[in-house]
Amino acid sequence: MTQVLDFAKQLIAAPSVTPATGAVFDVFEVLLAPFGFEIKRFIRGDGAPGTPDAPVENLFAIRHGPPGSKHFAFAGHLDVVPPGQGWTTGAFEPEVRGDLLYGRGAVDMKGSIACMVDAVADIPADAGTISFIITGDEEGPALHGTRALIDFMAAAGHTPDLCLVGEPTSVHRLGDMMKIGRRGSLNIWLEVEGKEGHVAYPHLADNPIPKLVAMLAELDALLLDEGNDWFQPSNLEITDMEVGNPATNVIPSHARARLSIRFNDHHTGAELSALVTEVAERHGGTARPVISGEPFLTPLGEFSAIVAEAVRAETGIDPEPSTTGGTSDARFLRAVCPVIEFGLTNATMHKRDEAVAIADLSTLSRIYTRIAKHALGQ
Repeated sequence: MTQVLDFAKQLIAAPSVTPATGAVFDVFEVLLAPFGFEIKRFIRGDGAPGTPDAPVENLFAIRHGPPGSKHFAFAGHLDVVPPGQGWTTGAFEPEVRGDLLYGRGAVDMKGSIACMVDAVADIPADAGTISFIITGDEEGPALHGTRALIDFMAAAGHTPDLCLVGEPTSVHRLGDMMKIGRRGSLNIWLEVEGKEGHVAYPHLADNPIPKLVAMLAELDALLLDEGNDWFQPSNLEITDMEVGNPATNVIPSHARARLSIRFNDHHTGAELSALVTEVAERHGGTARPVISGEPFLTPLGEFSAIVAEAVRAETGIDPEPSTTGGTSDARFLRAVCPVIEFGLTNATMHKRDEAVAIADLSTLSRIYTRIAKHALGQ
């Protein structure tokens, strides 16, 4: 328990608000180096800070097993969301109070990454190939993070047989849920152009707001589907409206809105983009869709059984296979190999005074060791 707690403290103490570069990767490299891994760090993105193209650091580490042995990958992210105000102690000043470790990233997901590193200490080098797929851009645009790592892995010929992502999937207690899939994510920016004018002379203007309101009403009324055996129903949410008209007597020249759609495997991002675009154009507007990820499902089978068996052995709990929640980088990794997410309890992630139970760190490390060994055929 002492080692994994120390690893988590060191990672938390390195501020890494997304997109993360520098110090937190230095810490991770130092933690991992003693276990015989070849480590490659690189930066992708050359945009200005605060833009989607801002530089992102990524790290791929691999320890080769015997020729022909299986390849198991741990995946995760070192970046964190901004801490905000009101922490009892500093967000990047890890502190143990009682049986909890506090700090930004304790749960999402520096704690899990500490458990991954701790886990490999108990896996013999001849058990098989193990790799780490670690990004500094999961909480942000995710343009130059795991996608860049996948490009690197393809070029280098590193293809895992199975991949475990350490997202905080547990709900009420460690081990009660694993994610075997996720819904897709689509954001769409809507705009209607009009013609400004005096409100007393509407015939000389073209008000875009009624058109936008009618467009949004039609979109909001859509029933996309009713879900299926593994996925909850897809949902379309209006997340922003903007006119920016400071005058009370002026008909504005434009009106804008934004949608977010979380969708199951009844749909593709392209199909939903086309649907919304058709509605927008029919009401005199335009749509600019951005697909963040497609839905995926890792069917129940050998991999999920490996995870469930390891969790049961250490906690006595049978984890519920689920596809609920938001998106993760598993949406990209699923194109490389079968992927499952399993990690700490998510009650405090993204919250002030984020904290993890110290005992859970030790237990999760043992679970990860069991999963990796079994996945490698040990």
